[in-house]
Amino acid sequence: MVEEVIHGSGEAPIVRGFFHEPTFTASYVVHDPGTNRALIIDSVLDFDQASGRTSTGHADQIVEYLGNADLEVDFILETHAHADHLSAAPYLQARLGGEIVIGCEIRTVQDVFGKVFNEGRDFARDGSQFDRLIGDGDQLELGGLSVLALHVPGHTPADLAYVIGDAIFVGDTMFMPDYGTARADFPGGNAQTLFRSIRRLMALPDKTRVFLCHDYKAPGRDHFVWQTTIGVQRRDNIHAHDGVSEDDFVAMRVARDKTLGMPRLILPSIQVNMRAGHFPEAEDNGTRYLKLPLNSL
Repeated sequence: MVEEVIHGSGEAPIVRGFFHEPTFTASYVVHDPGTNRALIIDSVLDFDQASGRTSTGHADQIVEYLGNADLEVDFILETHAHADHLSAAPYLQARLGGEIVIGCEIRTVQDVFGKVFNEGRDFARDGSQFDRLIGDGDQLELGGLSVLALHVPGHTPADLAYVIGDAIFVGDTMFMPDYGTARADFPGGNAQTLFRSIRRLMALPDKTRVFLCHDYKAPGRDHFVWQTTIGVQRRDNIHAHDGVSEDDFVAMRVARDKTLGMPRLILPSIQVNMRAGHFPEAEDNGTRYLKLPLNSL
């Protein structure tokens, strides 16, 4: 059971969050207090869509923090192939080392979006762009801590949450209680599956620290927040608190998703993130290009 793994997973990790306001994304450095071993979750590469320029200001904050704290990076984790920001994993790996890790269902995402972007045979759909693929129940060792992967599909087929000591990193499955839950209308998404994934996470102990991938400042709140607890989510999540039925959740989620536009960076983000943060190969003029498929989503 998930609870048994949590009770036996050692000390609480030290967590440092880095919020990227342009994409409303929270990235994390997590380390074992008994050693100098660390990992990074859901990094962000700065990207100006109008000019096609990338930069590393946000990722460099993470590099600086790790250097000042004398931490060594073992893993660079992705909770899923994000549709709202580009991953900085390759840049961070080049600076810091560590394996780039994602859920094994990334292969499903690669297959779906390989078709959307008309990728040829040279684009592998086997997840080999990543250093390691993991699945439900797999564990990574971080110093004296265990990192447990939980498959929590629904937002996308490939979403993972990571349980580390008394903390869980839930990606896009849930947001702050006053904002609710992730959309489920991307290719391969499913509202019923998302509800079941959320209820699985809410079976964790109430005191479990919950670290979110995004915050959008719910109406009436004037500041960003990206940490809560399972107990607060169970009590207060406006979409999925205790007592909300699966049927009611699905009806709400489907109706709400019909009102949402596509994320601003979905087309560049998915092309890059399904490649583990790498850009497509340069063409014969030495320039790399991203495709903009028309009327496909």
